[in-house]
Amino acid sequence: MHTARRHLKKGGEIWTRFTRWLRRQLPMGLYARSLLIVIIPMVLLQSVVAFVFMERHWQLVTQRLSSAVTSDIAALIDLIDLSPETISDADIIRVARDRLNLNLSIEPGGELPAPRPKPFFEILDQILSEEISKQIRRPYWIDTVGDSDIVEIRIKIDGDRILRIYARRNSAYASNTHIFIVWMVGASLVLLTIAILFLRGQIRPILALAQAAESFGKGQKIASFQPRGAEEIRRAGLAFILMRERIERQIEQRTAMLTGVSHDLRTILTRFKLQLALAGNDPDLEGLNQDVEDMQSMLEGYLAFARSEAEEDLGNLKLSDLVTRMEAEAELMGKTLTATAEGDDDVRVRPNAFTRLVGNIISNAFRYADTVAVDIRHGAKWLTITVDDDGPGIAEKDREDVFKPFYRLDEARNLNASGTGLGLAIARDIARSHGGNVTLADSPLGGLRATIRVPA
Repeated sequence: MHTARRHLKKGGEIWTRFTRWLRRQLPMGLYARSLLIVIIPMVLLQSVVAFVFMERHWQLVTQRLSSAVTSDIAALIDLIDLSPETISDADIIRVARDRLNLNLSIEPGGELPAPRPKPFFEILDQILSEEISKQIRRPYWIDTVGDSDIVEIRIKIDGDRILRIYARRNSAYASNTHIFIVWMVGASLVLLTIAILFLRGQIRPILALAQAAESFGKGQKIASFQPRGAEEIRRAGLAFILMRERIERQIEQRTAMLTGVSHDLRTILTRFKLQLALAGNDPDLEGLNQDVEDMQSMLEGYLAFARSEAEEDLGNLKLSDLVTRMEAEAELMGKTLTATAEGDDDVRVRPNAFTRLVGNIISNAFRYADTVAVDIRHGAKWLTITVDDDGPGIAEKDREDVFKPFYRLDEARNLNASGTGLGLAIARDIARSHGGNVTLADSPLGGLRATIRVPA
């Protein structure tokens, strides 16, 4: 019982590994998988048809043709044996040539050559040998090997004479099977071409829907998208359009609300500042002045985080300009900056948003470190910007939490000591709107490494 269970468990593991390997080998794209759905049944069906044809029709026709040729040869041998005095060898040779389409010669004396090695896949050799053995029952030698149109047969007759026959291969063998293969392959290619054209027409709307959804997810404007294709694809496209319209309405409502809130709050803060200014330089009001400044900073940070960046269009941004800004900020703050760049200088992003993304990361590094190293690599598919510093760093358990809005650290690298806790949240939000991400890790300089990776 236990042995059977072990065998079943082992068999299940083998089957699981096999299915995983098979999934890795199969293409991932819908277009390629759809083609496989069409091609595999077609190949299997044609394989079965070809096998049945080869096994039944081809072999049967070859057997009947070989039997007919062997019957003609047997009849000639009977004439030679039964009428040696009334029918001459020349008459037999003439009848074989004119009536039976056989080239015949009768050689006096001699022996049959040594048997030739039988070909592995030669059906004619096997069937013709069986027919000669069954109908003639005399020593024989045949040569069916090669691409020649002639089959040579030698049979030992009365005395030591050798009957040498040359027959056309197509008289004993179904040699027109290539026509069936050509028709089968040709029809398959035509059907496959039609299937490819139809599949491309069905896959194209799905790809357009995926591209539109991806562009909308990145905050890019969708030039023109119309649901096309099958009914199910049209329904999915229509559902996407309705979803996009609802989201855009919500964004517009949020923008309008934020505009009103910012106007009202800024008006109140302006009144506070004016009243504090009229109160003069009273030391007792310094705390209140600082509270107003903090409220102003927090309000601006919150509005910047909540404001949609989708209204900005894509454009070209020079990475060298980013490096120049980093160097100017480092010089202004008295920090040490080393920057290296590799690849194309132009990158297609939303320039203002991306500049703000890099600026938030660099400013955070300058705030807590003295030495900062920036490495920019612009490849064919990805733009990667790595920022290393020698600051106190962030504990690994807090590296995801610091991307949350208003998250506060109690350790040495407190992001709220001089900020609102929104810098990294805004940076990751902009990176993800470009289809990328911002991640944190340990830096070789001993501090924090921030990696910005967006599609190029």
